[in-house]
Amino acid sequence: MAFNDLLLQVGGAGRFQQIQVTLVVLPLLLMASHNTLQNFTAAVPTHHCRPPADTNLSKDGELDAWLPRDRQGRPESCLRFTSPQRGLPFPNGTETNGTGATEPCTHGWIYDNSTFPSTIVMEWDLVCSRRALRQLAQSLYMVGVLLGAMVFGHLADRLGRRKVLILNYLQTAVSGTCTAFAPSFPVYCAFRLLSGMSLAGISLNCMTLNVEWMPIHTRACVGTLIGYVYSLGQFLLAGVAYAVPHWRYLQLLVSVPFFAFFIYSWFFIESARWYSSSGRLDLTLKALQRVAWINGKREEGASLSMEVLRASLQKELTLGKGQASAMELLRCPALRRLFLCLSMLWFATSFAYYGLVMDLQGFGVSIYLIQVIFGAVDLPAKLVGFLVINSMGRRPAQMASLLLAGVCILINGVVPQDQSIVRTSLAVLGKGCLAASFNCIFLYTGELYPTVIRQTGLGMGSTLARVGSIVSPLVSMTAEIYPSVPLFIYGAVPVAASAATVFLPETLGQPLPDTVQDVENRRRGKRRQQRQERKQMVPLQASAQAKDGL
Repeated sequence: MAFNDLLLQVGGAGRFQQIQVTLVVLPLLLMASHNTLQNFTAAVPTHHCRPPADTNLSKDGELDAWLPRDRQGRPESCLRFTSPQRGLPFPNGTETNGTGATEPCTHGWIYDNSTFPSTIVMEWDLVCSRRALRQLAQSLYMVGVLLGAMVFGHLADRLGRRKVLILNYLQTAVSGTCTAFAPSFPVYCAFRLLSGMSLAGISLNCMTLNVEWMPIHTRACVGTLIGYVYSLGQFLLAGVAYAVPHWRYLQLLVSVPFFAFFIYSWFFIESARWYSSSGRLDLTLKALQRVAWINGKREEGASLSMEVLRASLQKELTLGKGQASAMELLRCPALRRLFLCLSMLWFATSFAYYGLVMDLQGFGVSIYLIQVIFGAVDLPAKLVGFLVINSMGRRPAQMASLLLAGVCILINGVVPQDQSIVRTSLAVLGKGCLAASFNCIFLYTGELYPTVIRQTGLGMGSTLARVGSIVSPLVSMTAEIYPSVPLFIYGAVPVAASAATVFLPETLGQPLPDTVQDVENRRRGKRRQQRQERKQMVPLQASAQAKDGL
């Protein structure tokens, strides 16, 4: 636990921390774009069947003669007449399709490209009988994020945070660029999956590398900064998508900058805390002295030596040799409780979050406007979350954000469909609470797990979050039973999961645990404090009873 004193000795939150934190969080601007990119690259424009090739579309009424109408009097999206129905009236809401036999769109579709000149839906006809493939592409991206959380979370604990970040930047740049040039839908899905894997590693290692280089009193600020950068990325996506509506150019624009991130990431300094937990004291000393030099603390850095580090980090070196395996999360009682409770929180937050943000076209207004509103609500939500995190603690912030989000979504389920303003307002409020919950859970998880297994723990938490984001689109299919069923499910899960925070310890103002033993000691210390409080209560109760007897 003495590592925080070493950080303060070499400059605390000095010049090095400010530069590295800035460079590490900068790619998160575009990570937000990749996560919800398919709202724009896979947008579904208005479409209808294409008539046979020999049809003279320049002739008045020729196109309408092939198109049956739905109950609202609009052309059917997935059906056409087997032969043109000229001269027949088209009923507006009284009957479906008028008269005449219909068939599927055997000659393809005609799309309205006034808003979106090109999307993957238009290019590969992901409509009607193939409409499930559109959602499959997003689900495969989330599968990639799930795999990346598992693989790169474990690798970061074995190889270090810096090496994995460098690899992730390169993989994102290459796979994202290849996605923009994908010749077919299967190739597109494959590269999207690889992008999801690498972006999961970036998300996890960004938080961990920054937190492990920051003193205790600045950790909440760093976590909130990361959350705000992600929110600004949502504004950036709305602007870029509006300016570059063609899906291939948009995909390329949010992927190429990762080549620059890959180049400058070679200058990152590996976490000295990870070095010490791995038993590599010589590299710990070099990293701390280099940071001291950058922070203008050359004398303090020169005073550090192997003997000083051995004395300061004696417990960490004794108990933290080697890396704890992922099985320790289930084998050790203290870690098992953390793992189970945090898994519920990660799953619920992501499950409800993606249930809201991946259906922007369902609001019936401009998709760009909704993207901006959803990004804007994060700003006050994360500010309030930051204030609660710093004043009341992580546990009440986590509980309140999940509980309030679930309540908003549940209320939305009983609001009439025609109350669009009320429904949109509740959805925006719920989304803001879930964004604050994401902000808190990243910080909270990093502070609860010890250094020897912190990245693995974050990886497992992110894995459960991805399971939630994969399951979330499937729940939307229950709307065929009743329109509000998905909202009831999206709201009930975070409400139920918020109860798990009761079983987690508070980390406000506490040093980061470095070993599994530190977590055990924290748990025992809490139990000892509770026993002492109970012992103190006994004399008070006896005294009160004596007074009552008198």
